[in-house]
Amino acid sequence: MCHALCRTVHGRVACQNDQGKGSMGFFSARVAFVRFRVVQPPPQLFGEEHLQRLAAHAAGRQRVASLDGIEIGWTAGEHVLDTDFQFAKNIVNDALLFDLRVDTDRLPPDLLRAYMAIELLALSRNNPSGFPSLRQRREAKEAARARLEEEAKDGRFRKRKCYPVLWERRSNEIWFASTASLAIDRMTGLLKQTFDITLECMTAGRRAYHLAEAHARTRLVDDSAPSPFVPGITPSSIAWIVDERNRDFLGNEFLLWLWFYTDTQGDTILLADRTELTVFPTHTLTLECPRGQTGLETIRCESPTRLPEARRAVQAGKLPRKLGLVLVRHQEQYELTLHAENLAVSAVRLPPLPEDITDPQQMRQERVTQLRHLVETLDLLYDAFIQRRLVREWEKELYAMQTWLKREERRAA
Repeated sequence: MCHALCRTVHGRVACQNDQGKGSMGFFSARVAFVRFRVVQPPPQLFGEEHLQRLAAHAAGRQRVASLDGIEIGWTAGEHVLDTDFQFAKNIVNDALLFDLRVDTDRLPPDLLRAYMAIELLALSRNNPSGFPSLRQRREAKEAARARLEEEAKDGRFRKRKCYPVLWERRSNEIWFASTASLAIDRMTGLLKQTFDITLECMTAGRRAYHLAEAHARTRLVDDSAPSPFVPGITPSSIAWIVDERNRDFLGNEFLLWLWFYTDTQGDTILLADRTELTVFPTHTLTLECPRGQTGLETIRCESPTRLPEARRAVQAGKLPRKLGLVLVRHQEQYELTLHAENLAVSAVRLPPLPEDITDPQQMRQERVTQLRHLVETLDLLYDAFIQRRLVREWEKELYAMQTWLKREERRAA
């Protein structure tokens, strides 16, 4: 039955994170973000000083333009023109929420062609040949663009896009709702100007180093290399990881280990804080050839890891890059898609709010608490993998995974 419900897509899939819903997007039905650690010590408390700094770099007030003419600034989150930063709105449950707004002037190409045609007609009207010269074409194009740029000064062609930002003080992390490199560069640069802070992306490799420091195992992270899950087929380097010194391939191994664990040992994992986490792979699985040869494959299904074609893809050497998960801890259920290399999350469905919470401010505070609990759960889950990966017993676990991948597919009933 599952075959009738699933859909396999070959080729690269565009990222779904950059939808610009505003910082209030952290309180919407679906959440997506990538995490950054603030290198400097955390502030004692968020207060009026932070709001004033945001206001000083508000969108449209102090223009920060790049060479391509794109302007950036902060907004207060309710809509793209909201620059009214307030304590009750932007400081919620020990977290500072705001938006990065990116303004881009995009001249309409059809209007540019129309203006050029009008200019060209006027310039070539008296030509004996009846055709415009190359010089007249250049002049017409320049005149059309100048006319369009003059019209654009009032902002009629401006596109505004907002990316939610949440600064979580307790962990001293920035959660940013985009994985696009240009948006991240603009966000980090403007945060540096606004608060004089430097960010470090909490990728799979960086997170592994931080976890290893607590157990004095950083040397083991340095010595780690991609595991040969399929001997003779799994390569020693991964195409989408340019610098393997960052150890972000551990994120791909993490998702494959989750697949293996839930398929062979059950759906419950004991975490370091002695709580139990229930894990269900669900809805989506994206795999890619680490050699960069056989492309990318996305499987959408209620239980994608149970499909024969998913196992065959891994047996052929592909590694998971995204995996849909349902996580249950402390009787709270989260549904999300976890990205391997940067440990970003997308399509996060948070638990329903308690029925006795009806005040809007209390609802926002509870949402921040739920987000903290989700991040804590993901960290504990990744830590459970790292504690297995960075020990000598990993060879035994790796052999079990290799044997699991060799296993013949069970015939469908």
